[in-house]
Amino acid sequence: MSAESRTTSPAIVGVGTSVPGTSYSQRELLDIFGITDPRVRSIFLNSAIDRRALTLPPPLPDGSMPVETQGQLLAKHVTSGVALGRQAVEACLGAAGATLAEVRYLCCVTSTGLLTPGFSALLIKELGIDRHCARLDVVGMGCNAGLNGLTSVASWAAAHPGELALMVCIEACSAAYVMDGTMRSAVVNSLFGDGSAAVAVVAPATAPSAVEPATPAGPALLRFSSCIVPEASAAMRYDWDDAQGKFSFYLDPDIPYVVGAHAELSLDRLLDGTGLNRSDISHWVIHSGGKKVVDSVRVNLGLTRKDVRHTTGVLRDHGNLSSGSFLFSYERLAAEACAEPGEFGVLMTMGPGSTIELALVGW
Repeated sequence: MSAESRTTSPAIVGVGTSVPGTSYSQRELLDIFGITDPRVRSIFLNSAIDRRALTLPPPLPDGSMPVETQGQLLAKHVTSGVALGRQAVEACLGAAGATLAEVRYLCCVTSTGLLTPGFSALLIKELGIDRHCARLDVVGMGCNAGLNGLTSVASWAAAHPGELALMVCIEACSAAYVMDGTMRSAVVNSLFGDGSAAVAVVAPATAPSAVEPATPAGPALLRFSSCIVPEASAAMRYDWDDAQGKFSFYLDPDIPYVVGAHAELSLDRLLDGTGLNRSDISHWVIHSGGKKVVDSVRVNLGLTRKDVRHTTGVLRDHGNLSSGSFLFSYERLAAEACAEPGEFGVLMTMGPGSTIELALVGW
C-alpha cells in the first residue's frame, strides 16, 4: 500500500458521539423491570457490561415499568434519535473544525425503527443544513451498517474532493425492546444501549505536491470489503412478533462462532493485493457486539486484549450500540493519539446477513 494512497484517499477528519443522559447499571435494570428469573439475571450480570444509557418511560404509580406500545416505541425512535443525532453531529463538526454550512452530504444509518421521511431529512431540518445537501438513509441493515454507510460516504467524498461528507449512526435501541420474559428477549435486553455517532470525511482537494505532501487530519479510508454468510441469514433478525404486537430482535446463540469462523477469511480478502500482512496492522477498531463475539474474533485473528481494549471498554460503558459502536471505539483510539504516520488499522463490524464488514485505514 503506497504512501501516496494515504494522502489522496478520503480521510476521517472528525468523530463525535452522544448518549442519553439517563444511564443504568445492569443490576438497576433488573430491579426496574422486576426480573427475578435466575437464568435471565445471569445473562445480565455476566455480560461484561457495567452500564448502558437508555431512554425509559416514567414508572407507574406503583413503581413498575409501563409496557410501551409499538406506536410509543416508534415515537421514541424518532424523538430520541433526532436529539442524539444532533448532539453527535455537533460534536463531530467541533472535532473536525467544521461548520454546518460546510456539510454537502449526509448519510444516516439506523436499525431501531422505521420512519419516512428518514433521519437525514429530519436532521437537515433540525440543524438547518443547506436544503441542497445530498443525502442517503441506510435503514435496517443492523450492527454492521456503519461500515456499509461509510463506504458510500467515502465514495461520495472521493467524487467531490474538498467537500465535507457526514455519516451519523442513530440507534435508540430502547425503542426496539420487548419485555416478554422469554430468553430470546432477555439476551437482547441485556445487551443493547442507546447512542449516536457521527464521522466527518473529506478527500483532498488537490493532488499532494511532491515537495510538500499533504497530511490528512485523520486516517485515510483506503479500501473496504464485505463477507456475507447466506447460510446464517436467519441468525440475526428484527421481525414482527404477532404475540407481542411489536417488532422483536433475535440473536442466535451460535452467532459468536459464525462470526469468528469467518473473521480470518474476511480479513485476508481485505488485505489481498495490498502487500500487507496481519502483523502490519497496528490498530483494531471492532464492533462491540457482545463479550462472546469479541472473544471469538480476538481468538480467531490472534489479537491481544490490548488490541481490543477500546471495543471492550465501549461494551463495558455503553453496551452494544448497534451500527455506531465502532465509531465510539474509534473515538477512544483517536483520543489516545497513539497512531503514528505510516501505521495501518482495521475497522470491523458484524451484523445480520450474517455479515462482516471491514475497512483498511492508514495514517
